[in-house]
Amino acid sequence: MTTTNASAAPTELLLIRHGETAWNAERRLQGHLDIPLNDEGERQAALLAGALAGEPLDLIIASDLRRAHQTAQAMADRRGLTVAIDPALRERGYGGFEGLLYSEIEERFPREFAAWQARDVDAQLPPGRNVGESFRSFFDRATGAILALAADNPGKTIALVAHGGVLECAYRLARGLPLETPRDFKVYNASINRFRFDPADRSLVLDSWGEVDHLRPAVLDELP
Repeated sequence: MTTTNASAAPTELLLIRHGETAWNAERRLQGHLDIPLNDEGERQAALLAGALAGEPLDLIIASDLRRAHQTAQAMADRRGLTVAIDPALRERGYGGFEGLLYSEIEERFPREFAAWQARDVDAQLPPGRNVGESFRSFFDRATGAILALAADNPGKTIALVAHGGVLECAYRLARGLPLETPRDFKVYNASINRFRFDPADRSLVLDSWGEVDHLRPAVLDELP
């Protein structure tokens, strides 16, 4: 008789970006600043919860920032689940960039802004209320968290509710994209992005990206 080794079973991952915030709408950089959903974001979260209501889902895990937790809670309320919190799913820390419009960042920090736009993945960000992270450090944190959560839940389907930067890191890992290449793909608010984790080689496989048919009107992308 053949037995199934549960520890060798793949993990199905739904990576979801939080709903819209007022700062998304005006293109103000959030980073680790704890900005809640706006009315549109709450509407998106409700639509997302409805779209996933019929799908099997074992766990919902969110970043500890309110915009992600609120989005996850809308999903959990439809299922009677509890949202688990993992701070490692936070957005990138942008240091002194946080709270500023893109035009203000360029004006106040021209050298750091130029390095950011040139995708210098090891560039240091100016100090601010929160610690800034290089993109390489952020990538290692975000992908490390995703892979660890997937490895800890073999054979399950889990939703990870996080941020645009975290989803970018997952996409780059799954597609094998160098960190230095421009981001030529969209990361939409309240979008559903499907991955599989293969425990045999600890690889992340992209199955579907940018599902937003459940949302009207079109959602916003935060970063250029």
